[in-house]
Amino acid sequence: MAEFAGKVAVVAGGSLGIGRACARRLAVGGAAVVLCGYDDASVADAVGELRGDGFEVQGRRADVRSAAEVDALVRLAVESYGGLDVLVNSAGIQRYGDVVETPEDVWDEVLDVNLKGMYLTAKRCIPEMRRRGGGAIVNIASVQAFATQMGVAAYAASKGGVVALSRSMAVDHAAEGIRVNVVCPGSVDTPMLRWAAERTRGERSVQEVVDDWGRQHPLGRVVRAEEVAELVAFLLTERAAAIIGAEVRIDGGLLSRIGVALSEPASESRTV
Repeated sequence: MAEFAGKVAVVAGGSLGIGRACARRLAVGGAAVVLCGYDDASVADAVGELRGDGFEVQGRRADVRSAAEVDALVRLAVESYGGLDVLVNSAGIQRYGDVVETPEDVWDEVLDVNLKGMYLTAKRCIPEMRRRGGGAIVNIASVQAFATQMGVAAYAASKGGVVALSRSMAVDHAAEGIRVNVVCPGSVDTPMLRWAAERTRGERSVQEVVDDWGRQHPLGRVVRAEEVAELVAFLLTERAAAIIGAEVRIDGGLLSRIGVALSEPASESRTV
């Protein structure tokens, strides 16, 4: 579990959900981790928990839409630990609505956080990785880059953009020893998912809604953030040295299932 010993990692969106699980996994693997989140409270909670477990972690509030705040985040990592080797881009938000319903300012908010934020972190981190002779980046997208629910126009567009951006980054920087891949989760048990469950639950509990969503996956449950973090960690290690520009799904089989079901179970096998 010391595969990240001596490595310095930045985790954008590392105070909650998938990002927080990734920050923990990297720290468990021996990395010095610098994480950010959008609010002071979640950052303080994440840093306090990880430090309490004996890990080398720092954090700061940062809005990934701001070049100045991203610069301050990366500068903290470099000045504290001497360089930068790993970037996990996990900052993201969800908003609902089709293109008619979605206000322009909400569209801009989603695209700025989910897509522009990854551009800004990469823009600042890649030069630091060059100075170290290479590095690895994992961007977090979504299965909704490939197939979507109704009413998620801005979110789906942003995640499709993350997949395309990641592919472009991978091609541009592979020769420099900087590997870029993108992970595409399905439904993951995070604060964002439970927020979505809260707004749609009606008379049911949030847990009942999450369990119902889980039954729609062949796995029979939603994915855990720690499971996504394990995939991310693998892609950041030298064991994945030949994996470049990949779009890796971790969705409990969600996109493998056709939504149209037989009206009744087939009673026998037939050969045509």
